Amino acid sequence: MSEPVHATGNPGGTLVRAGQEHFVAPLEETPLAAVDAVDESAPSGGLFADAWKQLRKRPIFIIACLIILVLIVVSLFPTWFTDQNPRFVDLALSLQGPSSAHPLGVTKAGTDVFARLIYGARASVSVGLLTTVIVVVIGGVVGALSGFFGGWLDAVLSRVADIFFAVPLILGAIVLLQTLKSRNVLTVALTLALFAWPQVARIMRGAVLQVRSAEYVTAAKSLGLSRMATLVRHVIPNAIGPVIVIATISLGTFIAAEATLSYLSLGLPPSIVSWGGDISNARVSLRTDPWILLWPSIGLSVTVLSFLMLGDALRDALDPKGRTR
Repeated sequence: MSEPVHATGNPGGTLVRAGQEHFVAPLEETPLAAVDAVDESAPSGGLFADAWKQLRKRPIFIIACLIILVLIVVSLFPTWFTDQNPRFVDLALSLQGPSSAHPLGVTKAGTDVFARLIYGARASVSVGLLTTVIVVVIGGVVGALSGFFGGWLDAVLSRVADIFFAVPLILGAIVLLQTLKSRNVLTVALTLALFAWPQVARIMRGAVLQVRSAEYVTAAKSLGLSRMATLVRHVIPNAIGPVIVIATISLGTFIAAEATLSYLSLGLPPSIVSWGGDISNARVSLRTDPWILLWPSIGLSVTVLSFLMLGDALRDALDPKGRTR
């Protein structure tokens, strides 16, 4: 049996067996402070800051934003693009082809196709934006309260949402709009929002259920912050990402829904220029003059597609798991 020896470098000079010596490096050779140092000068990123870094590098996001920007400018300032009155009727020019005065031709009623295409963007985009704002406000508030407080409030709000969620959007809008004597942008938007908010409420509720158990929420409660203040200041800002995505995608859906209702003569009245109404008026000339139907259809398709593209880009950017793949 080997005899214990003094270990060189062993603190205290204790006796250990040969080959089992322990060595401790000098303190100056272990710069732990440099390893554990945190660069406080670097800006602290967040969910939306990281998402923006991803979005500005994606061509699909840039293209969608450019198209939407053009649509907004056209909707706000239609006179910049045409000096024709979209409601002016000249039956002598009925179904006239493209010309210098009428670049896209004239409808069967004698109105300028290009002017109606430009002015029709305002009604469609207005309905889509207004409906989206109403849906996000109602659905976001209901979903946040339901998911954060739970209990009987969650049960009541969830059952109310289920009632409206069971009614199809277009079917419910058709039934309700038939009962209205007058229709405009506001009434159509309110009707669509009435049957569309439960989807946002469900998504917001699920996001809040995930966020409310986070450590920073517990810390806020420990510091004495009220439950409502915690919900507004900490929970909602961190749970709003999925709602932004579904709102962007739904905006295109609402524009298509308005066009569908106007096509069925249940949406905006003929006095308001809209793409859906123009598509409905052009169906009688589909076989002889299909180009009258083509232009409002292209405007509607490009608008809906741009918002769907924007929603897809936002979904990928606001999904932390998706960014790490």
